[in-house]
Amino acid sequence: MKTKSITLQLLAFAFFLFANVASGQTGNTALLLIDIQDFYFEGGSSALVDPLPASRNAGRLLQNFREKGKVVIHIKHGEGAQSDIHENVKPLDSEKVIVKNEVNSFLNTDLLEYLRANNIENLVLCGMQTHMCLEAATRAAADFGFSCTVIGDACATKDLIFGDKVIKAEDVHYSTLATFKPYAKVLNTDAYLKNGL
Repeated sequence: MKTKSITLQLLAFAFFLFANVASGQTGNTALLLIDIQDFYFEGGSSALVDPLPASRNAGRLLQNFREKGKVVIHIKHGEGAQSDIHENVKPLDSEKVIVKNEVNSFLNTDLLEYLRANNIENLVLCGMQTHMCLEAATRAAADFGFSCTVIGDACATKDLIFGDKVIKAEDVHYSTLATFKPYAKVLNTDAYLKNGL
């Protein structure tokens, strides 16, 4: 009877290990929600294009991580008017919130120390804006040795102007995601959740 129990435990562990290796992820995983704040939504001081669908997808990821008891970290840029984290991804009291004043979430914050203290090896990243704080955090995380997955449809950005050129938000968003290949895997929310990661 004892041998059968040990065999079942070994099989369960082997299945768990195989599932993680097959998905390309081993070790502990944390969700990093970057700057999903009120000022980026309709009526805000720096409204983006379609931030609401992105925030809903981020909320689905957040719920999944909560259900699995995984580490969740909320990043917010600055304090003050409209800087609250949006209600679709509102932090729990038990979840880590980091306030930053730089584009890079790692710069002048305790993010790296917190990840290492929690033995995190993999990061799932989403947030706002795709081409700014989300991109900076992803590249920095990869440089620090974390395995990164960006959830593209849980990110949003805005139109940009360069000289007399207007670059539409959709083009900004997808061109940024296209540059992530050396730094991160890019998935959509459904694909990530379907894999049960």
